[in-house]
Amino acid sequence: MGAAYRTVVVGTDGSESSFAAVDRAAAVAGDAGATLVIACAYYPASKSEVDKAQDVLGEEAYQVVGSAPAEDTLQSARDRAARAGAEKIDTVAVKGDPVDSLRKVVHEREADLLVVGNRGLNTIAGRILGSVPSEVARKSGVDVLIVHTT
Repeated sequence: MGAAYRTVVVGTDGSESSFAAVDRAAAVAGDAGATLVIACAYYPASKSEVDKAQDVLGEEAYQVVGSAPAEDTLQSARDRAARAGAEKIDTVAVKGDPVDSLRKVVHEREADLLVVGNRGLNTIAGRILGSVPSEVARKSGVDVLIVHTT
């Protein structure tokens, strides 16, 4: 049983591609009897900043602006995860950069699997994997599952 995952972390921004990653993460967590932690990064901001951010970030944004949209996104993701087979589901809205936020959640929850979509891989998964020194990655023992969502 030691080989099974105990805590699976997945990030979502409410996009279809990120929800596809949530579905896969939920199925894996369900099979393993693991806890699924769904994280959503957000920036606290005013309405005008939100509109500007959406223009700039577009579809590839792995974050939302404002904590209310983050909570909505997490609720949708939780519903999907439950349908996909996850039984133990935690959601967490994290203020700040999506890469830093995911890393923080992985560390705090002592996750043993991080699930990311390949959409915007050069930004998100690439930055997570590329910016974690290999030494740290080895020591933390976190597996990464890249889901082909495109």
